[in-house]
Amino acid sequence: MANTDYKPLLRAIYKDDDVVLSAVKSLREKGMKIKEVYSPFPIHGLDKALGLKETRIAMAAFMYGLFGLSVAITMTAYMMNFDWPQNIGGKPSMTWGNNMPAFVPILFELTVFFAAHLMVWTFMIINKLYPGAEPQNPDPRTTDDHFMIEVIAAKGVIDVLKESGAKEISEA
Repeated sequence: MANTDYKPLLRAIYKDDDVVLSAVKSLREKGMKIKEVYSPFPIHGLDKALGLKETRIAMAAFMYGLFGLSVAITMTAYMMNFDWPQNIGGKPSMTWGNNMPAFVPILFELTVFFAAHLMVWTFMIINKLYPGAEPQNPDPRTTDDHFMIEVIAAKGVIDVLKESGAKEISEA
């Protein structure tokens, strides 16, 4: 059975990020569906112009940091009480709470380490940049100095793209 939901894509190439931003706004105002925008660098305000919802990446970073802090607390408590108990300042090893100030650098570093590294892995997985993933960029010029908008073909789209300043328009 054939896929009847297929709609052709149009790809418009631009040379200026401000022109791309205004093109996205005009396309959305006219009710046209933008599939993707490719850019060699982040464009301030593009996510809002595309109507993307707020990201929850800050919450993920916070949760990863809490996980790192829990690992650090568990690791230091285990080391102090079972693995290699030591007498620090005349205090017994089993009072981790009294010895905790000595572990503040370890707690901080592991919190940051886990948050940073897990955020990198989250970014790679969400954006399908892991090894073996199929390349997603349809035009290599968008990694250098060009910008591209992929829009679902509809009546009047080509005229709107030309009016918005597209240098090239092609069908995907």
